[in-house]
Amino acid sequence: MPWQVFDHTADLGLRFEAPTREALFEEAGRAFVALIVEEPDAVVLSRERLDVALAAADPADLLFDWLHALLVAFEVRHLLLARFAIELVELDEFDERGAGLQLHASAWGERVDPARHRLVREVKAITYHGLWLRPQGAGWAAEVIVDV
Repeated sequence: MPWQVFDHTADLGLRFEAPTREALFEEAGRAFVALIVEEPDAVVLSRERLDVALAAADPADLLFDWLHALLVAFEVRHLLLARFAIELVELDEFDERGAGLQLHASAWGERVDPARHRLVREVKAITYHGLWLRPQGAGWAAEVIVDV
């Protein structure tokens, strides 16, 4: 399995591995939905689409922002997003906000249907505590702690 859940004092940690940074962000999205709903594979992927554009100074900050965007989509629009297409763009120089990396993503899924989706936990926040993202072996790895 390319991602794991681990216990962390009153929180949960997620660890992801993937061959590319783009695939790592996709795994992070799949892991996030698996924290929320009992059977993430049962999410119908063709009902809703969310497009996200983000920019950050470094990849770890961008991962935080990406997971936060998925959390907001769940909390505000009740979206369970389970398929992702990610494009990461390295900027030649930092923009006016200090960002050197952009994420363009599309995510597909559906709104929560209480008759079909059993929610297993409430994710309250994505945290910066213990957040990292770096090359590992022939690919990439990351870790993030979520407040549940």
